[in-house]
Amino acid sequence: MTKGSQAREHVFYAELAGQSAKARLEARLAKEELTRLMGLWGPEINYQVPNRLPALPNGLVKRNLIEAEALKRRVDLQMAKLDLEATAKSYRLTEATRYVTDLELLAGFETEREKEDGDVEKETTGQAELEFVIPIFDSGKARMRKAELGYMRSANLLAEKAVNVRSEARSAYQAYRANYDIARHYRNSVLPLRTKIEEESLLTYNAMITNTFELLSDSRDKVNSILLAVNAKRDFWLATVDLKAAVAGGGGRSANRNERAKPMAASGGEAGAP
Repeated sequence: MTKGSQAREHVFYAELAGQSAKARLEARLAKEELTRLMGLWGPEINYQVPNRLPALPNGLVKRNLIEAEALKRRVDLQMAKLDLEATAKSYRLTEATRYVTDLELLAGFETEREKEDGDVEKETTGQAELEFVIPIFDSGKARMRKAELGYMRSANLLAEKAVNVRSEARSAYQAYRANYDIARHYRNSVLPLRTKIEEESLLTYNAMITNTFELLSDSRDKVNSILLAVNAKRDFWLATVDLKAAVAGGGGRSANRNERAKPMAASGGEAGAP
Protein backbone atom coordinates (compact mmCIF):
# COMPACT_ATOMS: atom_id res chain seq x y z
CA MET A 1 0.00 0.00 0.00
CA THR A 2 1.15 3.52 -0.68
CA LYS A 3 1.58 5.99 2.14
CA GLY A 4 -1.60 7.76 1.03
CA SER A 5 -3.62 4.54 1.20
CA GLN A 6 -2.15 3.73 4.61
CA ALA A 7 -3.10 7.19 5.85
CA ARG A 8 -6.68 6.72 4.63
CA GLU A 9 -7.02 3.47 6.55
CA HIS A 10 -5.45 4.96 9.68
CA VAL A 11 -7.74 7.98 9.65
CA PHE A 12 -10.72 5.66 9.17
CA TYR A 13 -10.02 3.85 12.44
CA ALA A 14 -9.09 7.13 14.13
CA GLU A 15 -12.49 8.56 13.20
CA LEU A 16 -14.14 5.35 14.37
CA ALA A 17 -12.44 5.72 17.76
CA GLY A 18 -13.68 9.31 18.01
CA GLN A 19 -17.24 8.28 17.19
CA SER A 20 -17.06 5.50 19.80
CA ALA A 21 -15.97 8.00 22.45
CA LYS A 22 -18.82 10.33 21.46
CA ALA A 23 -21.33 7.47 21.65
CA ARG A 24 -20.14 6.57 25.18
CA LEU A 25 -20.52 10.21 26.22
CA GLU A 26 -24.06 10.38 24.81
CA ALA A 27 -24.91 7.18 26.69
CA ARG A 28 -23.73 8.68 29.99
CA LEU A 29 -25.66 11.90 29.37
CA ALA A 30 -28.79 9.93 28.46
CA LYS A 31 -28.50 8.00 31.73
CA GLU A 32 -28.23 11.27 33.67
CA GLU A 33 -31.35 12.56 31.93
CA LEU A 34 -33.16 9.36 32.87
CA THR A 35 -31.97 9.82 36.46
CA ARG A 36 -33.45 13.32 36.56
CA LEU A 37 -36.75 12.13 35.12
CA MET A 38 -37.01 9.40 37.76
CA GLY A 39 -35.99 11.81 40.55
CA LEU A 40 -33.13 9.64 41.84
CA TRP A 41 -30.13 10.76 43.86
CA GLY A 42 -27.44 9.42 46.19
CA PRO A 43 -26.84 5.66 46.02
CA GLU A 44 -29.99 5.25 43.89
CA ILE A 45 -28.14 6.57 40.82
CA ASN A 46 -26.01 3.41 40.67
CA TYR A 47 -28.64 1.51 38.72
CA GLN A 48 -27.65 -0.38 35.58
CA VAL A 49 -29.09 -0.12 32.10
CA PRO A 50 -28.68 -2.75 29.32
CA ASN A 51 -25.56 -2.39 27.19
CA ARG A 52 -27.29 -3.49 24.00
CA LEU A 53 -30.65 -3.16 22.33
CA PRO A 54 -33.04 -6.10 22.57
CA ALA A 55 -33.63 -8.21 19.51
CA LEU A 56 -36.42 -7.36 17.13
CA PRO A 57 -39.75 -9.03 17.97
CA ASN A 58 -40.95 -11.87 15.80
CA GLY A 59 -44.04 -9.94 14.76
CA LEU A 60 -45.75 -6.57 14.99
CA VAL A 61 -48.60 -5.54 17.20
CA LYS A 62 -51.61 -5.20 14.89
CA ARG A 63 -53.87 -2.32 15.76
CA ASN A 64 -56.59 -1.92 13.19
CA LEU A 65 -58.48 0.58 15.36
CA ILE A 66 -55.51 2.64 16.47
CA GLU A 67 -57.50 5.90 16.35
CA ALA A 68 -60.34 4.54 18.46
CA GLU A 69 -57.86 3.13 20.97
CA ALA A 70 -56.13 6.49 21.28
CA LEU A 71 -59.44 8.34 21.74
CA LYS A 72 -60.35 5.94 24.51
CA ARG A 73 -57.03 5.77 26.37
CA ARG A 74 -55.24 9.09 25.87
CA VAL A 75 -54.73 10.64 29.29
CA ASP A 76 -54.35 14.21 28.04
CA LEU A 77 -57.60 13.93 26.08
CA GLN A 78 -59.48 12.72 29.14
CA MET A 79 -58.00 15.59 31.16
CA ALA A 80 -59.16 18.06 28.51
CA LYS A 81 -62.64 16.56 28.72
CA LEU A 82 -62.64 17.03 32.49
CA ASP A 83 -61.57 20.65 31.97
CA LEU A 84 -64.52 21.11 29.65
CA GLU A 85 -66.86 19.73 32.30
CA ALA A 86 -65.32 22.09 34.85
CA THR A 87 -65.91 25.00 32.46
CA ALA A 88 -69.56 23.99 32.15
CA LYS A 89 -69.96 23.89 35.92
CA SER A 90 -68.25 27.25 36.34
CA TYR A 91 -70.85 28.77 34.02
CA ARG A 92 -73.62 26.86 35.81
CA LEU A 93 -74.43 24.83 32.70
CA THR A 94 -75.69 21.58 34.14
CA GLU A 95 -77.83 19.90 31.49
CA ALA A 96 -76.65 18.98 28.01
CA THR A 97 -79.30 19.46 25.34
CA ARG A 98 -77.51 17.73 22.47
CA TYR A 99 -74.28 15.91 21.60
CA VAL A 100 -71.94 16.33 18.65
CA THR A 101 -68.70 14.67 17.64
CA ASP A 102 -65.39 16.46 17.38
CA LEU A 103 -65.32 16.19 13.58
CA GLU A 104 -68.84 17.57 13.26
CA LEU A 105 -68.04 20.45 15.59
CA LEU A 106 -64.88 21.47 13.74
CA ALA A 107 -66.57 21.12 10.36
CA GLY A 108 -69.27 23.54 11.44
CA PHE A 109 -72.28 21.26 11.16
CA GLU A 110 -74.18 18.86 13.37
CA THR A 111 -76.15 15.76 12.56
CA GLU A 112 -78.92 16.36 15.09
CA ARG A 113 -82.33 17.26 13.68
CA GLU A 114 -85.34 18.35 15.66
CA LYS A 115 -88.64 16.72 14.79
CA GLU A 116 -91.98 18.46 14.93
CA ASP A 117 -92.86 16.86 18.27
CA GLY A 118 -89.68 18.27 19.84
CA ASP A 119 -87.67 15.04 19.86
CA VAL A 120 -84.09 15.06 18.63
CA GLU A 121 -83.02 12.73 15.87
CA LYS A 122 -79.33 11.89 15.42
CA GLU A 123 -77.81 10.50 12.23
CA THR A 124 -74.88 8.13 12.62
CA THR A 125 -71.76 8.28 10.48
CA GLY A 126 -71.08 4.54 10.31
CA GLN A 127 -67.83 4.97 12.27
CA ALA A 128 -69.08 5.17 15.82
CA GLU A 129 -65.84 3.74 17.18
CA LEU A 130 -63.96 6.78 15.84
CA GLU A 131 -66.30 9.39 17.29
CA PHE A 132 -65.40 11.54 20.25
CA VAL A 133 -68.68 12.87 21.69
CA ILE A 134 -68.82 16.37 23.12
CA PRO A 135 -71.92 17.60 25.03
CA ILE A 136 -73.38 20.95 23.97
CA PHE A 137 -75.27 23.10 26.47
CA ASP A 138 -77.99 25.46 25.34
CA SER A 139 -78.54 28.29 27.84
CA GLY A 140 -81.68 29.67 26.24
CA LYS A 141 -81.20 33.11 27.86
CA ALA A 142 -79.45 36.25 26.66
CA ARG A 143 -77.65 36.71 29.99
CA MET A 144 -75.98 33.35 29.48
CA ARG A 145 -74.58 34.26 26.08
CA LYS A 146 -71.09 34.87 27.46
CA ALA A 147 -71.14 31.54 29.24
CA GLU A 148 -72.27 29.76 26.11
CA LEU A 149 -69.54 31.37 24.00
CA GLY A 150 -66.91 30.49 26.59
CA TYR A 151 -68.07 26.91 26.71
CA MET A 152 -68.16 26.59 22.92
CA ARG A 153 -64.60 27.89 22.76
CA SER A 154 -63.49 25.16 25.16
CA ALA A 155 -65.53 22.59 23.24
CA ASN A 156 -63.84 23.53 19.97
CA LEU A 157 -60.41 23.28 21.60
CA LEU A 158 -61.32 19.80 22.83
CA ALA A 159 -62.53 18.84 19.35
CA GLU A 160 -59.26 20.05 17.86
CA LYS A 161 -57.32 17.97 20.35
CA ALA A 162 -59.34 14.88 19.52
CA VAL A 163 -58.58 15.33 15.81
CA ASN A 164 -54.89 15.77 16.58
CA VAL A 165 -54.92 12.62 18.70
CA ARG A 166 -56.20 10.65 15.71
CA SER A 167 -53.41 12.00 13.53
CA GLU A 168 -50.72 11.34 16.15
CA ALA A 169 -51.91 7.76 16.56
CA ARG A 170 -51.83 7.12 12.81
CA SER A 171 -48.37 8.67 12.43
CA ALA A 172 -46.97 6.74 15.39
CA TYR A 173 -48.23 3.43 14.03
CA GLN A 174 -46.89 4.16 10.55
CA ALA A 175 -43.46 4.96 12.01
CA TYR A 176 -43.63 1.81 14.17
CA ARG A 177 -44.44 -0.39 11.17
CA ALA A 178 -41.96 1.22 8.77
CA ASN A 179 -39.05 1.21 11.21
CA TYR A 180 -39.66 -2.46 11.95
CA ASP A 181 -39.51 -3.30 8.23
CA ILE A 182 -36.31 -1.26 7.82
CA ALA A 183 -34.57 -2.85 10.83
CA ARG A 184 -35.59 -6.34 9.70
CA HIS A 185 -34.29 -5.60 6.19
CA TYR A 186 -30.85 -4.69 7.56
CA ARG A 187 -30.83 -7.76 9.81
CA ASN A 188 -32.00 -10.29 7.21
CA SER A 189 -30.56 -8.90 3.99
CA VAL A 190 -27.86 -6.25 4.31
CA LEU A 191 -25.72 -7.67 7.13
CA PRO A 192 -25.65 -11.27 5.80
CA LEU A 193 -24.56 -9.97 2.39
CA ARG A 194 -21.85 -7.78 3.91
CA THR A 195 -20.59 -10.72 5.96
CA LYS A 196 -20.49 -12.90 2.86
CA ILE A 197 -18.61 -10.23 0.92
CA GLU A 198 -16.05 -9.89 3.70
CA GLU A 199 -15.54 -13.66 3.88
CA GLU A 200 -15.06 -13.93 0.13
CA SER A 201 -12.69 -10.98 0.18
CA LEU A 202 -10.61 -12.67 2.86
CA LEU A 203 -10.45 -15.86 0.78
CA THR A 204 -9.27 -13.99 -2.32
CA TYR A 205 -6.75 -12.09 -0.21
CA ASN A 206 -5.34 -15.33 1.22
CA ALA A 207 -5.06 -16.64 -2.33
CA MET A 208 -3.17 -13.44 -3.25
CA ILE A 209 -5.82 -12.55 -5.83
CA THR A 210 -6.75 -9.22 -4.21
CA ASN A 211 -4.65 -6.77 -2.23
CA THR A 212 -4.86 -5.55 1.34
CA PHE A 213 -6.59 -2.31 0.40
CA GLU A 214 -9.58 -4.16 -1.10
CA LEU A 215 -9.86 -6.34 2.00
CA LEU A 216 -9.86 -3.33 4.30
CA SER A 217 -12.36 -1.55 2.05
CA ASP A 218 -14.81 -4.45 2.35
CA SER A 219 -14.30 -4.54 6.12
CA ARG A 220 -14.97 -0.82 6.29
CA ASP A 221 -18.19 -1.20 4.32
CA LYS A 222 -19.33 -3.92 6.72
CA VAL A 223 -18.69 -1.60 9.68
CA ASN A 224 -20.83 1.07 8.04
CA SER A 225 -23.63 -1.45 7.47
CA ILE A 226 -23.47 -2.52 11.12
CA LEU A 227 -23.83 1.11 12.19
CA LEU A 228 -26.85 1.54 9.92
CA ALA A 229 -28.40 -1.67 11.26
CA VAL A 230 -27.93 -0.56 14.87
CA ASN A 231 -29.48 2.83 14.10
CA ALA A 232 -32.42 1.13 12.39
CA LYS A 233 -33.01 -1.11 15.41
CA ARG A 234 -32.79 1.89 17.73
CA ASP A 235 -35.31 3.82 15.65
CA PHE A 236 -37.72 0.90 15.86
CA TRP A 237 -37.63 0.76 19.65
CA LEU A 238 -38.00 4.54 19.87
CA ALA A 239 -40.99 4.26 17.53
CA THR A 240 -42.42 1.60 19.85
CA VAL A 241 -42.20 4.05 22.75
CA ASP A 242 -43.80 6.77 20.62
CA LEU A 243 -46.66 4.43 19.74
CA LYS A 244 -47.38 3.75 23.41
CA ALA A 245 -47.26 7.48 24.12
CA ALA A 246 -49.58 8.26 21.21
CA VAL A 247 -52.14 5.71 22.43
CA ALA A 248 -52.04 6.19 26.19
CA GLY A 249 -49.74 9.09 26.95
CA GLY A 250 -49.48 12.62 25.71
CA GLY A 251 -47.41 12.64 22.55
CA GLY A 252 -44.03 11.31 21.49
CA ARG A 253 -40.46 12.35 22.08
CA SER A 254 -39.20 15.74 20.99
CA ALA A 255 -37.62 16.38 17.62
CA ASN A 256 -34.11 16.85 18.98
CA ARG A 257 -34.18 13.33 20.39
CA ASN A 258 -35.46 11.98 17.09
CA GLU A 259 -32.30 12.91 15.23
CA ARG A 260 -30.57 9.85 13.89
CA ALA A 261 -26.92 9.30 14.69
CA LYS A 262 -24.91 9.91 11.55
CA PRO A 263 -23.17 6.68 10.52
CA MET A 264 -19.63 6.87 9.30
CA ALA A 265 -19.50 6.86 5.52
CA ALA A 266 -16.08 6.06 4.12
CA SER A 267 -17.04 4.02 1.09
CA GLY A 268 -14.41 5.70 -1.00
CA GLY A 269 -11.71 5.26 1.61
CA GLU A 270 -11.17 9.03 1.90
CA ALA A 271 -10.92 10.95 5.12
CA GLY A 272 -13.59 13.49 5.85
CA ALA A 273 -16.23 11.88 3.68
CA PRO A 274 -19.75 13.11 4.61
